Amino acid sequence: MDSKLLNYLQKHKIQYNLFKHPAVFTVEESKKIKKIPGMHCKALFLKDNKNIFYLVAMKADKRLDTKMLRKHLKIKKLNFASPEELNEKLKVKSGSVSIFNLVNAKDEITLIIDEDVWKAPYTGFHPNINTETLILDGKNLQNYCNSLRTNLEILSL
Repeated sequence: MDSKLLNYLQKHKIQYNLFKHPAVFTVEESKKIKKIPGMHCKALFLKDNKNIFYLVAMKADKRLDTKMLRKHLKIKKLNFASPEELNEKLKVKSGSVSIFNLVNAKDEITLIIDEDVWKAPYTGFHPNINTETLILDGKNLQNYCNSLRTNLEILSL
């Protein structure tokens, strides 16, 4: 975990458990790691046709209904951000997208959390590197998300 994220979590009194593991780049690769408890989650970094960015957090094996999300957001198009935009906006590379990237965000990014993730007893996300996973209980996940200076939406995805 990088020092900026560590300092942020300490400053906001966010409690977590850290698990180290081999690098994983996809949900399929991450399924091979059995020792990590909690809901396995993924994050998608998306942008609309007006270059507004969204970070969507959801259960790892769930498919995002982009049509429903576009309708909810009242936008015409929704695409994955490019690797360059990911690096520019969140300071990470593909394979390390996470809700924890938002401590690096300089611009406005809307965080959208699936209701299942929001209500889960425990969730796991990469801490800005894909060789570790942070597990948060529900209270600490909510405390973390509410501590961010970003728009937060809880949706049933």
